[in-house]
Amino acid sequence: MTVKVGINGYGTIGKRAASAISAQDDMEIIGVTKTRPTYEAGLALQNGYRLFTDQDRMASFKDAGMDVSGSIEEMFSEADIIVDCTPGGVGEKYRPLYEKAGVKAIFQGGEGHGVAGISFNSTANYDESWGAQFSRVVSCNTTGLLRTLAPLDKAFGIEEAFSVLIRRGADPGDSKNGPINAIEPSLKLPTHHGPDVQSVMPWLKIQTMAVKVPTTLMHLHANTVDLKEEVSTEDILEVWSKAPRIKFVKGGEGIKSTAQVMEMARDLGRSRSDLFEIALWADGVKTVGKKLFFYQAVHQESDVVPEIVDCIRSMCKVEREGPKSVAKTNAAMGIPR
Repeated sequence: MTVKVGINGYGTIGKRAASAISAQDDMEIIGVTKTRPTYEAGLALQNGYRLFTDQDRMASFKDAGMDVSGSIEEMFSEADIIVDCTPGGVGEKYRPLYEKAGVKAIFQGGEGHGVAGISFNSTANYDESWGAQFSRVVSCNTTGLLRTLAPLDKAFGIEEAFSVLIRRGADPGDSKNGPINAIEPSLKLPTHHGPDVQSVMPWLKIQTMAVKVPTTLMHLHANTVDLKEEVSTEDILEVWSKAPRIKFVKGGEGIKSTAQVMEMARDLGRSRSDLFEIALWADGVKTVGKKLFFYQAVHQESDVVPEIVDCIRSMCKVEREGPKSVAKTNAAMGIPR
């Protein structure tokens, strides 16, 4: 079975999702949408994707010399599933159109859990999206927390988790939100990240705080976890070594900052310098009795992308077992383990 996938929104996440989906042998991109004839619209055409837009915007694309294959509704009618990569809050407005077209849709973490009623993470709850019409891949930060916490909860049990998120001020290409010369705390406490984790693992006790800092590269999490049993640092590292999409880095090997993590991604030859894994400092992990301390970094532009691919397989009933989908996705995208 080859799943026909449409991408609604060819921006930061949309173009990465399109590349990842195109690499799979059980999926094909039938088109992408743009609302304006930007360079990204031209990039989509250069990459061989058919371009769709709103009916009343077609003339602007024609004036820019860009071929449009049809309206967004026509793309919806051709697809088995739509990956909604529109800006946060916009996806909810498209849900009635997806329902009208009778097409499945995946929303992003910028939407609330209620837009789909199901939130997805391949490590934690792959089965919950099986055959669903709508699902939501959680945000980059939530994905990062689930990647490391879910294996710990399964192996040892978690009494409670606490995370301080040091958040990038803007994406590298986003000049609307910068330049920034400040450290800005989130004063609404606890932040939304804990409840977002609970949309996937509702039994998990977790509290979060966040600050925004003047960087564009990555988010960083400083985590404290109370486990249900005493374990060694080595036991923790052993569990994570077998978990998917976690990449150990070491300050002792010269990777002491998010800048050096991203330089590593460049040196690995990753497309767009993306790091799909969660970077976890192996020499920054410490257990004291039942309490665990560790740091991790999240590449906000890319860590959700392989999750989108796995969510397609679950929703479209292509691969029944989550670990098999993860392995297939990783192999096609060049992600180790």
